[in-house]
Amino acid sequence: MKTQTTRISASSYSNTAPLIWSFLYGSNHGSVEIILDNAPARSAELLAQDRVDAALVPVIAYQMLDRARLVADVCVGAREEVRSVCLVTDGRELDAVRSVSLDISSKTSVCLTKIIFREFFGFEPVWKDAKPDLGAMLAESDCALLIGDPALKIAAHLDTDISSVAYRTFDLAELWRKYTGFGFVFAMWMTRSDNCEIDFAAARDEGLLHLGDIAANYRSEIGLSGEEMLAYLSGNISYSIDDSMQKGLELYFELAAKHGLIDENKPLSFTAHY
Repeated sequence: MKTQTTRISASSYSNTAPLIWSFLYGSNHGSVEIILDNAPARSAELLAQDRVDAALVPVIAYQMLDRARLVADVCVGAREEVRSVCLVTDGRELDAVRSVSLDISSKTSVCLTKIIFREFFGFEPVWKDAKPDLGAMLAESDCALLIGDPALKIAAHLDTDISSVAYRTFDLAELWRKYTGFGFVFAMWMTRSDNCEIDFAAARDEGLLHLGDIAANYRSEIGLSGEEMLAYLSGNISYSIDDSMQKGLELYFELAAKHGLIDENKPLSFTAHY
């Protein structure tokens, strides 16, 4: 019989909040120990080190983790436009970009960026790892990859500050859909166990009932109005995987393998819930 407290990990970005609300404030409060970090990649590291039992992880990590199992259906994804994963340029089109500063907080978005340039644009810019600071990134490169709340903040700033009119933003989920016709899955719950005792789908459903509270919590931090935050969480982000997103996930892994971003394309393996 298991006596040790179950440990889970997730990023603290606003778009993960509906998936972890139940564990922080709802019916699952106290049932698990939850570790939060700004960087989604950190959750992948904790899972790889067996320091947590399950983690909300950038999906590319599935192909890099031994014995990884996916939790079916629950995700952070987008059917059309995500808003919080974007490329920002100094005004130029993407086909004129020759260097890209990458926010390495999420390896999924880094790999997606490389696929977009290699597969869809047919060329390879110079890649530079960077912290999510737009000014510093564009001082070093023609283009910057931003993810999560830093990207949302930039979008809000560009929409309201006329001094930033020279900047251009390109939504990665929108680009993916333009060239493939599919939705995109950015992160999923993963475990290294054959069975999962946590009902992450039920936790998600509980969190989705509290989107208004979640939007209000992040409003001042990000700079969007409560209505805009609610529209983002309810309209841009999808927390369930439809057929288009499933096909998009499978194609993403195929292209990641084609372009040498992963060693092999492992078939999808899901954990059982009990």
